[in-house]
Amino acid sequence: MMLIDTHTHLFSESFNEDRTEVVERAIKAGVSLMLLPNIDVESIEPMYQLTEQFPKHCHPMIGLHPGSVGANWKKDLDAIEKNLLRPENVAIGEIGMDLYWDKTYIEEQKEAFRVQIGWAKKTSLPIVIHARDAFNEIFSILDELNDEHLTGVFHCFTGTEEQAQKISEYGGFKLGIGGVVTYKKAELDLVLEKLSPNDLILETDSPYLPPVPFRGKRNESSYLLHIAEKVANIYGIKLSQLAEITTENAMNLFNLNVKSTN
Repeated sequence: MMLIDTHTHLFSESFNEDRTEVVERAIKAGVSLMLLPNIDVESIEPMYQLTEQFPKHCHPMIGLHPGSVGANWKKDLDAIEKNLLRPENVAIGEIGMDLYWDKTYIEEQKEAFRVQIGWAKKTSLPIVIHARDAFNEIFSILDELNDEHLTGVFHCFTGTEEQAQKISEYGGFKLGIGGVVTYKKAELDLVLEKLSPNDLILETDSPYLPPVPFRGKRNESSYLLHIAEKVANIYGIKLSQLAEITTENAMNLFNLNVKSTN
């Protein structure tokens, strides 16, 4: 059985003391591939260092996180763009909008999102969308820029059935499901019941949002197994079947066949 963690920040400082062990635990747990979303200019080097250490298991994305969009966003995008054509990149991400903490740079977030969608079309790579308290703003931009060449994932999806349907109508997007699906109060299971596992890919977003029974602890990619088990239970299918479906979805979305460890 093979699982893919499609969103994990294993290069972050949270893993400085045991990063190698964390990756090895994930591989041992059946999480054979881990996709690393860039955050800002400072995270570029540690992200690529990790992918160089585990080239068969860790694959990078390149982008500017909306939470990192500030006064120097144009300069930061220029620095990040220098890595755009690196052949190991599997996506443009994570990008999007985050209006939960601060709306100071809302217009800059919108423009940075548009620029990076342009990168995705230029490179034929999928986009990894961070959407926190910003579905309407993101939908407005996608309504404007989406076409048959644009694909991607709404990472850490915790939206409504109506929002999921809107995403489905774009044609080339999946929903990234992480540890929140194991939280009873989130009621994400009620939304997923109305969807198909063919719409989903799995992620941890580690070190954040650990699944039950690890809430309150640092999340890591090996915990993806608990997320997969919960999603399989929602659909009433075997874990192996859910793993096969979501792995195929991720392989196709990120064109991972040529990078697979098979």
